[in-house]
Amino acid sequence: MKILLTGGAGYIGSHTAVALVEAGFEPVVLDNFANSQPLVLDRLARITGQPLTLEQGDVLDTAWLEGVLRRHRPAGVVHFAGDKAVGESVAQPLKYFHNNIGGAVSLLRAMETLHAEDGSIAPTLVFSSSATVYGDPATVPITEDFPRSHTNPYGHTKLVIEDMLTALCTARPAWRVGILRYFNPVGAHPSGLIGEDPTGIPNNLMPYVAQVAVGQREHLNVYGNDYPTPDGTGVRDYIHVQDLAAGHVAAIKALLARGESFTVNLGTGSGHSVLDVVRAFEKASGRKVPYQIAPRRAGDVAQCWADPAMALRLLGWQARYTLDDMCADTWRWQSSNPRGYRG
Repeated sequence: MKILLTGGAGYIGSHTAVALVEAGFEPVVLDNFANSQPLVLDRLARITGQPLTLEQGDVLDTAWLEGVLRRHRPAGVVHFAGDKAVGESVAQPLKYFHNNIGGAVSLLRAMETLHAEDGSIAPTLVFSSSATVYGDPATVPITEDFPRSHTNPYGHTKLVIEDMLTALCTARPAWRVGILRYFNPVGAHPSGLIGEDPTGIPNNLMPYVAQVAVGQREHLNVYGNDYPTPDGTGVRDYIHVQDLAAGHVAAIKALLARGESFTVNLGTGSGHSVLDVVRAFEKASGRKVPYQIAPRRAGDVAQCWADPAMALRLLGWQARYTLDDMCADTWRWQSSNPRGYRG
């Protein structure tokens, strides 16, 4: 049973590809390598023991996407493709609206066309959403019925795509959609062969910490130490990418088995501060992680962590890995691949 992964060579997509193979599915990786590396496919073959199918192209090309869907007739699609950095989205909002919203519209149109041609294949989609759709939450933990808002263009694009999917499911009852609101994905595959390899300066905390520990960067900037949190630094729900990948497999299985759409949080249910992460990474790596306090960044919130009870109830899924596991696996990846997939 084929599953198409848009952005499948990226950080979360590559780990989900492995999890799908292990669950008996046949992933088809679609990627334009704007923020990933072709070498990922070789690494995936080493981990899974089999070559994975690659379709190289851009989700913005609707006609090409239609051809991909006709060739493979996937039982479902997992949509990862898009830009994901909060800070960059504040600086380059048009890039985010074009790539994220435009890419989603293109994919949905292509899936609609295929369904019109062959009604036997129900449109089945898992969408990679984000906890940023909750904006700056008034309280924590966050449940799926919290009010939605946004504090940056990246979060705005996720919110708009969620609304598009809701409208589509209302208009087209045949659609089966799972919306997964991630909290903060970190970690790497235990083999150390695949992990997070951001292009340029990392926008997220864990890969930046890892690059400081491995000696690529001089120090970490901690953006704000005056938040209303225990140590003044931002608190987030960090989730191991292996747990996240398992969540996508559970979501695909639930959609194919029951055909009922859903929206769930994927998180651990607890939060860790920036300094908690620094200390845990120092323990895992045996290296010091020097840091400096810098002004707050636009678009950041003080604290954010999930109530993941609905994912357990609907999908039978819950996070298994600890912050120490996340740091140990990140360090294994970073120390084995100091320059990521580039050497």
